[in-house]
Amino acid sequence: MARELPKHRTSDAHLLELSAGGDRAAFGIFMNRHASAVHRLLLSLNAQPADAEDALQECFISAWRSAVTFADSGTARGWLFAIARNALRRQHRRRVDDPEDFDSLEVLGERAGWGTRSDFVERLAAHDELEWALARLSMDQQEVIRLRDIAGLSGEETAEALELSLAAMKSRLHRARLELMGILRAEVGRA
Repeated sequence: MARELPKHRTSDAHLLELSAGGDRAAFGIFMNRHASAVHRLLLSLNAQPADAEDALQECFISAWRSAVTFADSGTARGWLFAIARNALRRQHRRRVDDPEDFDSLEVLGERAGWGTRSDFVERLAAHDELEWALARLSMDQQEVIRLRDIAGLSGEETAEALELSLAAMKSRLHRARLELMGILRAEVGRA
């Protein structure tokens, strides 16, 4: 039977403080509180179910081991999401020598259709190609779109999960959205 903690003492920060001292019951409460959200996050990052399960386990093992490092400056949920994201990334690490293309914002904007009017959104819905286009983005671009736009995390939670400043996250999100729109417009235009 799990130990009962007083309601006023069950904040995530307090549970992690107790966990850092070796309190397994407190960590169990913390884990039960966040396991389903972390699992949904991993699936939203396009993890296969088995990969999501593995990353979930690795996430909570890492969180247990590093509970002492949690600083109450951010949210425990964001801290945990960053650990989960890193666990999944370790499973899908890209080769270091793969080049990254880096187009200017003007080029991305042109491909995304800035300044044009069309029935693009309706045509896109009819073609159901969002997942196809997302797969063509870099892992960093996929993550920011999946966290912010698909999983619905706040800007601050997304930045914390990606271990970026809010401004850096917004910049990455803007570029990723433009790149995604360019890919989608190019594909739908061919249809």
